[in-house]
Amino acid sequence: MGYYSQNIKIVKLEHRFLSEKLGAGFWLSCSWIFLVFICAIFANFFPLPGNDHMDWDNLTSPPGTYGTAPVLNETGEYVSSSFVHVFGTDSMGRDIFTRLIFGARVSLAVGLFTPLAGLFIGGLLGMLAGFYRGWLEGLIMSIMDAILAFPGLVLLLLMVFHLGASLTNLILALGFLSIPAFTRVARANTLTFAKQEFVVAARGLGQNDVHILVQEILPNIIMPMLVYALLVVAYMIVAEGALSFLGLGVPSPTPSWGSMIADGKEVLDEAAHVSLIPAFIMFVTVFSFNVIGDAIRGIIDTREGKL
Repeated sequence: MGYYSQNIKIVKLEHRFLSEKLGAGFWLSCSWIFLVFICAIFANFFPLPGNDHMDWDNLTSPPGTYGTAPVLNETGEYVSSSFVHVFGTDSMGRDIFTRLIFGARVSLAVGLFTPLAGLFIGGLLGMLAGFYRGWLEGLIMSIMDAILAFPGLVLLLLMVFHLGASLTNLILALGFLSIPAFTRVARANTLTFAKQEFVVAARGLGQNDVHILVQEILPNIIMPMLVYALLVVAYMIVAEGALSFLGLGVPSPTPSWGSMIADGKEVLDEAAHVSLIPAFIMFVTVFSFNVIGDAIRGIIDTREGKL
């Protein structure tokens, strides 16, 4: 009983340490990200007008304006009904609140799927470069340096011109540009763990390189890679917004936060809310991802320091 009681005390102390280490900002950020995910996933089930419905009687109307719009009822059909534009309307009379919810799908898709290419491809290349060194490391890092040196905006323009503007092509283009950064992170961490005693012991036991990479090195570098991927999520959401602002994002009428900000630049003087509200939502979301990533990284650094 004493052994189990001691273990329970240790678990309680670790839980208390994590709660104090993470802080209120972490949990508030998690709550906000959870809310954004819920809105994006269940957007079709909310009693909202269509994201491309235009209320010509209420152009650039301020928040809280009453209007009439086809609203989704409980049977799944759109019926004409009075509706409150909570965040107002844009220059084409489209409800900003509705477009924010549907636009979250695009921003989250870009933010979450784009780092996957860098995480898998860049992680693999970085592990190979850090583990084998020599000519392979030089070749891989030279290719990564060449990708970093090439102007990313020009590459995106070429891909959009040849492949067409779409969400899939945008994710592929940004994912390709994220590979060098993940390669560098994976290589740096692999260099650190490749010289550790447990790797030397595995070699002494006759384990092959694949076993050492998968069983010994990968479990130790996966958490730093995931934390970095979480920070890249925030960066990619901003990148999507910037590209949409330049006209390189998802084509209309599909809403995205970046395109919503761009739509309001022509009426910024008389209806600043058209751009400022989507910009604020993007800011809070990006800030929340950064807070979560920094908090998790702090915990990992603390545990590694204790080890």
